[in-house]
Amino acid sequence: MKIIAFVGMPASGKSEAGRVAVDQGIYVINMGDVIREEVVRRGLEPTDVNTGGVGTDLRENEGMDAVAKRCIPKINNSGTDMVVIDGVRGIAEVEMFKQEFGEDFTLVNIDSSIQMRLERVKARGRSDDMTDIEALRRRDERELGWGMGEAITASDITISNTTGLEEFRQKIVKLLEELHDKS
Repeated sequence: MKIIAFVGMPASGKSEAGRVAVDQGIYVINMGDVIREEVVRRGLEPTDVNTGGVGTDLRENEGMDAVAKRCIPKINNSGTDMVVIDGVRGIAEVEMFKQEFGEDFTLVNIDSSIQMRLERVKARGRSDDMTDIEALRRRDERELGWGMGEAITASDITISNTTGLEEFRQKIVKLLEELHDKS
């Protein structure tokens, strides 16, 4: 089974890359959804503060690879030959996935400027999104504290998401096809 994981700063384009994968018929696991499921299980509102707090709590109490550990059974039970993971947040998660899947794991960094990311945040309107550049910077710092910078550095491939949506989607389609052909 081929595992492709997307990493990148908030609103860099990871979820859009995941949507492209879904459009290609590839099974996608969203790591943020795993945290949002825990937020709901705890009876909390799905705000940025609660989602971030639960993400931090899981990592503090279950280890920095806690979310990855919760994803592995979903991956193994997918019954498919390729799985995309949307939203790696730290190097411990990368190490857990590499330990579990070895050479079948590929980490792809989605790179985009903070200004472009803020524009995307304002456009998507998720309940746990930031509302201004300072809130986005705080979220960046929180996620960098989880080892995001090290995960980005460990990427096997970097895709720039600085042009239009259609061009980015085409880059992801091409990447997924190339990686599928290698499996």
